[in-house]
Amino acid sequence: MFGSILGDIAGSRFEFSRPASFNWRTEPLFTTDCRYTDDTVMSIASKYAILTGCSFESAYRTFGRRYPHAGYGSMFQDWLATGCRPYRSCGNGSAMRSGVIGEFYATLEEVEEKAAESAVCTHNHPEGILGAQAAAAGVFLARSGFDKKEIRKTVQKRYGYNLTVPLAMRRPVSKIKLTCQGTMPLAFTCFLESTNFESCIRNVFSCLCDTDTVGCIAGAIAEAFYHSTGFNNDQLLRQYLIKPVIVGRTDTFLYDWATAEPETSFAKGGTLS
Repeated sequence: MFGSILGDIAGSRFEFSRPASFNWRTEPLFTTDCRYTDDTVMSIASKYAILTGCSFESAYRTFGRRYPHAGYGSMFQDWLATGCRPYRSCGNGSAMRSGVIGEFYATLEEVEEKAAESAVCTHNHPEGILGAQAAAAGVFLARSGFDKKEIRKTVQKRYGYNLTVPLAMRRPVSKIKLTCQGTMPLAFTCFLESTNFESCIRNVFSCLCDTDTVGCIAGAIAEAFYHSTGFNNDQLLRQYLIKPVIVGRTDTFLYDWATAEPETSFAKGGTLS
């Protein structure tokens, strides 16, 4: 969960542009220009759905309407506004929000079933569903003790992504791709070539890409694999997720559900109205 959120926040600065002096090896990961995006909001919504037992669709609609300016794509905005049906998208929005699913179930089959369920309310294109399943499976495999060779082999076999192209070959020709099939191979490769969470996010920085979403997906897998982000998670979550509403009052809702534990989740965050 925290790897998803921090990967999104770190990548938020470079989603559309980079400064001329940009150096992916030394650029600070967290600055005052960073922010959470729709990746964080929807990832927390996925966790909320799991912990409360409500449908993914209900959670996505309510979180999206509560945080309407997080940077959603136009089709998702229409879905929120009109209550329309799934729009057969293969965009990476289904994958960005599903990593947390890999933390909560005992078998890969259960993870895939729930990830598909999380996708179909919006991204009911086969590639949209596949991307959600792969992102959740990556977290599941990483936290379950599979090594990188096993993770690579499993992901290639089950989801058909080519993970044989190294970052050194991807960097010169990298471009922003918003589909699952364009995003997932890069996200997995950023993780596979990392040595810790920070190096994973720096790998994301090294390529021209949808940095917040690739960071969210790759960061979730990296945290699960390395069992840490190497940062003060709580401090960063408080810094970026808790926002003032009016003088003397703050909105802690995203923080409360990001940090909620299963046994305390209902009491800690309440339910959405």
